[in-house]
Amino acid sequence: MMRSHTCGELRKSHVGQRVQLCGWVDTVRDHGGVIFIDLRDRYGVTQVIFDPRDSQEAWDRAQGSRGEYVIRIEGTVEPRPADMANPKLATGEIEVRSNTITVLNRSATPPFPLDDEEAAKVSEDLRMAYRYLDLRRPQMQKNMRYRHEMVQAIRVYLDRAGFTDIETPMMTKSTPEGARDYLVPSRILPGTFYALPQSPQQYKQLLMLAGFDRYYQVARCFRDEDLRADRQPEFTQIDMELSFVTPEDIYGIIDGLLAIIMKAAGHGEIALPLPRMKYDDAMNRFGSDKPDVRFGMEMTDVSDVFAGTQLKVFAGVLAKGGVVKALNAKGQGNTSLSVMDDWTAMAKDAGLGGLAYIRVSPEGEWKSPIAKFLSEGERQGLTKKLGMQPGDLVMFGADKLATVNTALGRIRLIAGEAAGLIDPKKFAFTWVTDFPLFERNDEGELQAMHHPFTSPHAEDLAFLDSDPLRVRAQAYDIVLNGVELGGGSIRIHDPELQARMFKILGIPTAEIEDRFGHLIRAFGYGAPPHGGIALGLDRLIMLMVGGESIRDVIAFPKTQKAMDLMMNAPARVDAKQLRDVHIRLDLPVENPATGPASG
Repeated sequence: MMRSHTCGELRKSHVGQRVQLCGWVDTVRDHGGVIFIDLRDRYGVTQVIFDPRDSQEAWDRAQGSRGEYVIRIEGTVEPRPADMANPKLATGEIEVRSNTITVLNRSATPPFPLDDEEAAKVSEDLRMAYRYLDLRRPQMQKNMRYRHEMVQAIRVYLDRAGFTDIETPMMTKSTPEGARDYLVPSRILPGTFYALPQSPQQYKQLLMLAGFDRYYQVARCFRDEDLRADRQPEFTQIDMELSFVTPEDIYGIIDGLLAIIMKAAGHGEIALPLPRMKYDDAMNRFGSDKPDVRFGMEMTDVSDVFAGTQLKVFAGVLAKGGVVKALNAKGQGNTSLSVMDDWTAMAKDAGLGGLAYIRVSPEGEWKSPIAKFLSEGERQGLTKKLGMQPGDLVMFGADKLATVNTALGRIRLIAGEAAGLIDPKKFAFTWVTDFPLFERNDEGELQAMHHPFTSPHAEDLAFLDSDPLRVRAQAYDIVLNGVELGGGSIRIHDPELQARMFKILGIPTAEIEDRFGHLIRAFGYGAPPHGGIALGLDRLIMLMVGGESIRDVIAFPKTQKAMDLMMNAPARVDAKQLRDVHIRLDLPVENPATGPASG
């Protein structure tokens, strides 16, 4: 056999045994004529000794070895001297004295150091171009192992809960769900295209109609959208759908699943059931539908305090039906004016006209451009309602409710971080429930907040046609530390109600038939009530391992420009391939790596 043990396996109990190890040369050290090689594989590191008195040939080869050479050694396990043991290594109490070494493959000098600390200083693009080397780093190896262990725990849990793992097609029909589809041209049917799935949404609903009752899939999904640190053009989600359920059933399944994942990730037990809050409460208290509840600093409506105010800005907003809200950043009254200027600019970017504030000195003096306009009653009202004390910083937002919530929600996160209130080691889950069924887009048109298959609350059906923005959806998101892990809803299973939804959204009949006809027809054959959810696996694992980007937990991710720098993709294809799929390029095409070319 090539090896008898891995590089992380040997212990004192193996002393005296003859062993064979294979791996990469991590370091080579010459200590007074004796060569020490730290031999590494994904299981760990073992120290190997080469003494010319044991074998001059092996010593020569060891001396000629360099970092990242792939070698095989044979030797005898020995105990390390007590004062030379390395408690940082699982194998730190032993070493292998070797008289045989085979160089299985040599290595060029890597373009960057492969230890975590030094690699962190290197351009991410360089690491992406040599991702196979980047993946050798201990942290990346650990991340990928964590991912495997968590996915295994997920599969076991869902299997025991009665779910069936079913794959759905990768090539399907284009039914845009908020982002652009990736399209695949058909060679057999000229002028037609498949689309890569943004999610298995319609297929999993059809599986419920097919009677499978509980479906799940560790599903690959694709969206052609502008990328941020937490997005990729292709990503993985834990996708599931269940028949004959209420939201309570979904909450119970996911609570148990997250408890299993936390345990698999080494974070111990979590209290169940997970806390919940309604969408309106989340927006009004935290200014976000994915609230970070690791700290307080909640928003407070102080409109009543300023009901008769002489402060023109607040009075004007209230006269137009707006609100005045405040954040009390406890103990941050010494925040500098330059920082306040930065925060004011952020508030303006979020839609506010400005950011009024009061800094309370240690002596209790109110330092603020608006202080002179405040009446004694307003001072007393703010002090009581906000619990103001010496050393506090109070910030105000005045505008339409949605604008104030969003702006102060962003300022809350910044102020919380500045105050050191956000514990990176804390895990705070919450469900956000009862989302609006509809919202207005940038053009003022009505659109589904989630998707057009989301079921409204039965008690809100009376408002569906007359006041659609008042209708609440049976929709829910699960949030961790201010990050949306996933969301779902109870689906519409009644063809008549689904038709009403399409009509309210203004989708033409012909388009409904073209995009969703298969689903509507299926509803006519005994559709069970059903609902589901999808969790973003990449984001979840990123949070579990303390990563800063989902690229840290994906083996071969794309850059923020959706490029694979290692494979040089996307890339041009030759003219014959284009002819085969009946495509002609009439415009110049630019390849990011090689520059422009005409096609």
